[in-house]
Amino acid sequence: MLTRELTTQTLPQLHLHDKVHAALQMMNENQVTHLPIIDDGKYIGLISEDDLMLSENDRDELNSLQQSFAPLSVKENEHFVKALQLAADNGLSIVPVINEDQELTGTVTYNDLLKHAADFMSVNEPGALIVLEMESNQYSFQEISKIVESNDAQITQLNTTNDATTGMMEVTLRVNKPEVSDIIATFQRYEYTVKYFFGEELYANELRTNYDNLMNYLKI
Repeated sequence: MLTRELTTQTLPQLHLHDKVHAALQMMNENQVTHLPIIDDGKYIGLISEDDLMLSENDRDELNSLQQSFAPLSVKENEHFVKALQLAADNGLSIVPVINEDQELTGTVTYNDLLKHAADFMSVNEPGALIVLEMESNQYSFQEISKIVESNDAQITQLNTTNDATTGMMEVTLRVNKPEVSDIIATFQRYEYTVKYFFGEELYANELRTNYDNLMNYLKI
C-alpha cells in the first residue's frame, strides 16, 4: 500500500505567519504533537509541540522558529512502511506526504500507520511469528521452508534483515500455525538460533519489546 492511499486532508496546515499560540491550539484540538508548514504552496518542514513551547513569546510568528523546522516527509508513491519507519525513528505523531513538486498532498497519523501495519502483518489471522538469527552464508530458504512444512505448517510471509553492528542476519517468519513449539524444537534440532517467537501462547528467548519485533519485521 502506498502512502497516498492513507493520507488525510483533515489535519490543518501551518503557514509561516501563523502565531505560535495558534499552532499549539491546532495541535491540541487535533490531538497531535506535530504539524506541517507550507509556504507558497510548498512543504517546508515539520514543527513539533516541544519546539513551539520553547518560544519566548507565544505571539511570535512561526517564521521566527525556522531553525526548528524538521525536513521530514515521504513521497506519495512510497510504501507506507517507509512512513512508519520515519515516524518511529523520529518520534512523529504524523508524517507529511508530498509529491514530486514538494507540494503537501496530505498527512498520515502514526496511529493509522500502526493499524495498517497490523493488517499488513495479518496479526488478526491465525498464525505465529518466529525470528531466527544466523550468519548470512547460512541462510537457506529451502531448508527453512522444509522445516516448517515438515511440521504441517506453511510460511505465509518471510523477511530478512542484516544487523550492521553484529553482521548477523535475522529471518522473520509468519506461519499459518498458532502453536509452534514443534516447529521451534525442529529449528533448534537443526542448530538454528531462535531469538524469539509468538504463537498461541507467549514464548520468549531473549525476548525484546513488541516494538523491536514489529520494526525488524517491517524493514524492507
